[in-house]
Amino acid sequence: MKNDLIVEEMERELMRPGHMACPGCGEASTMRLVLKVLGEKTIVVILPSCVGVISATFPNATFAVPCFHSAFEIAAPTASGIANALKLQGREDVTALAFAGDGGTFDIGLQSLSGAADRNDNFIYVCLDNEAYMNTGIQSSSSTPQNAWTMTTPGGRRGRKKKFMQIIAAHRMPYAATASIGHPLDLMEKVRKAKEIKGMKFIHTLTPCSTGWRMPEDLSVKAAQLAVETKLFPLYEVIDGSEYRITHQPQGLPVSEYLKIQGRFRHFTKDDVDRLQKEVDEDWERLLAQSAMKGCV
Repeated sequence: MKNDLIVEEMERELMRPGHMACPGCGEASTMRLVLKVLGEKTIVVILPSCVGVISATFPNATFAVPCFHSAFEIAAPTASGIANALKLQGREDVTALAFAGDGGTFDIGLQSLSGAADRNDNFIYVCLDNEAYMNTGIQSSSSTPQNAWTMTTPGGRRGRKKKFMQIIAAHRMPYAATASIGHPLDLMEKVRKAKEIKGMKFIHTLTPCSTGWRMPEDLSVKAAQLAVETKLFPLYEVIDGSEYRITHQPQGLPVSEYLKIQGRFRHFTKDDVDRLQKEVDEDWERLLAQSAMKGCV
């Protein structure tokens, strides 16, 4: 039965061709996979960002489901309002979904996202993390890795990437997870779980941007895979803010394999690489300690 469901989802297409995403866009691929799982009974909140450019450039619309164009900083409360309106109508068969980037999640939208998480409103929030403000010219965000190049940090960002899943877990929401287009079945399974859970669900996806990451457009999926297999972006779930469950056992490749295909890290010295490798190894050991199951499912 599950295999039949996966086949049905793969054949479902709720994202029309001809959208305005850059070639190799990780966000576009991620949104397509999410909508395949959620199906036609979905209302999507979109923002004036890469998400807005991809999904609804006037007078055209990419998604074959209803969309609500929100202000940049209020994706979460907008989805909350839609979810509560559906509840009043007795429409439990429709999913409220918010798509937002790292700028609208880690930075500008954090306050309103925290409020929605605290209320445990019934919707799914998908963070499309391409690690900078890409739509407005590749400016640094608090999701940009330390020492990475952006237009506003040409010598490398001094700050360190915000550990956002720790912030989300602190809200003790029913379900939170990380996901990657490099592992599409894992991503789709997590969206499937989120759809069936009442309350707020948060999925943090890493969405490579070939333009901002300074790499050929055909390497986006490889970059997403390497982020996972080097343990830099591990795949796991957090249930009720306390139960950690690793969903994929990474190969443990050196982090240099991920860095070397991206121009934004071209200036990295050996000390930079060693520093990042040490941080990745420490974070992985910490995740293992937190996880109820040490390894993959």
